[in-house]
Amino acid sequence: MDVFLDVLDTFVFDRFYASIAPDYLFDANNSTLFAQDPNLNRHVKVYYPLEPSKWAESSIWKRDDLLRQAFSLFLIAWVFAMIMYLVGSFVLYHTIFDKRLLQHPRYLPNQMQLEIKQGISAIPVISILTVPFFLAEIRGWSKLYDFSSEAPFWGYTFLQYPLFICFTDSGIYWIHRGLHHPSVYRWLHKPHHKWAVPTPFASYAFHPLDGWSQSLPYHVFPMLFPLQKTAYLGLFAFVTLWTVLIHDAEYLASSVIINGASCHTMHHLYFNYNYGQFLTFWDRLGGTYRTPKGDAFMEKNDKAAQAIKKQA
Repeated sequence: MDVFLDVLDTFVFDRFYASIAPDYLFDANNSTLFAQDPNLNRHVKVYYPLEPSKWAESSIWKRDDLLRQAFSLFLIAWVFAMIMYLVGSFVLYHTIFDKRLLQHPRYLPNQMQLEIKQGISAIPVISILTVPFFLAEIRGWSKLYDFSSEAPFWGYTFLQYPLFICFTDSGIYWIHRGLHHPSVYRWLHKPHHKWAVPTPFASYAFHPLDGWSQSLPYHVFPMLFPLQKTAYLGLFAFVTLWTVLIHDAEYLASSVIINGASCHTMHHLYFNYNYGQFLTFWDRLGGTYRTPKGDAFMEKNDKAAQAIKKQA
């Protein structure tokens, strides 16, 4: 996130903060004042010699100001999550999502509009709650590193991916299962279970604390384990997309190992099963696994369609 922030500071935020909180004592035309500062763009320069913008020190909110960093990180998290949520859900809805589900008896009136409304209202709150983790990362309090040569041992560059998946899947399983405890379910997790037959737009239709709590393992991992920065960004995008994918209500695809959309649909339909995010391991170990099966409404429609096809 520190590299990403350097780039956005250079092309977006420097000028933005200079316009809303200018430093009238600074001469923006005197480029030597900021070009010699080794701290500006120090993170991105490890990869590419990007020079700071001429507005780099034109604001009273300097780049290393804690409040500026927090606000910038909030905007990044908010905009990124909104784009991934809306674009990803839109694409899946218009490609692999089975539109017959819109006629399902458990599909709520105006459900998709309600899912979108809940999703876009939850994302900014989740982003605010996530900012402290991003601040810790850019201030060097995590175990993120730049290059494979900095890995703790040979082969860790490849090992970090399955380690991340296993760690986060374990954490999400227990957090998700805890959210179903009667003491917290009604006010925290129940809003997400309104969608018994979810569309892709249900992926972020959470209570904000619910969505944030299930994201904790992703942010805790780089605090405890080494993780390459490029892998971190890639995994962050993958996790966001995966959250959308498992809510596409696709009944056909199933796996005994991968906790995909068919498994997660069983969770929405039958409540106390398939808590995992990526794998079925913890559900099998915890006795909460339910084999995906066809929905009666969909099977009835499939049989009718096959009969019509045969008669034709």
